[in-house]
Amino acid sequence: VQLQACGGGLVQAGGSLRLSCAASGLTFGSYIMGWYRQAPGKERELVASIGLGGSTYYASVVKGRFTISRDNAKNTVDLQMNSLKAEDTAVYYCAARAAGSTKYDYRGQGTQVTVSS
Repeated sequence: VQLQACGGGLVQAGGSLRLSCAASGLTFGSYIMGWYRQAPGKERELVASIGLGGSTYYASVVKGRFTISRDNAKNTVDLQMNSLKAEDTAVYYCAARAAGSTKYDYRGQGTQVTVSS
């Protein structure tokens, strides 16, 4: 299984970035997809997830600013991040969780997002 994330970079506060994750080696439509992030000295946190039918979850700190979407035909999951804040600076990872599983089974390499204030 490979989860390849891209789209990170340096952006000013208030700006936008779009992260994308391409999945291979798994039946994409059978997995709940999520985006985690980890900032230096902080625990990893789940930012957003999207279910098999498109239901979404957002952490309270990003709700209204971030939007997660998936394309089952392309095996991709995106995270549109708007109104970025300095505290959004972190390494962002995409992850896959089989339906019915209580934990994420696969996690890709991270992509760095840096928001300058």
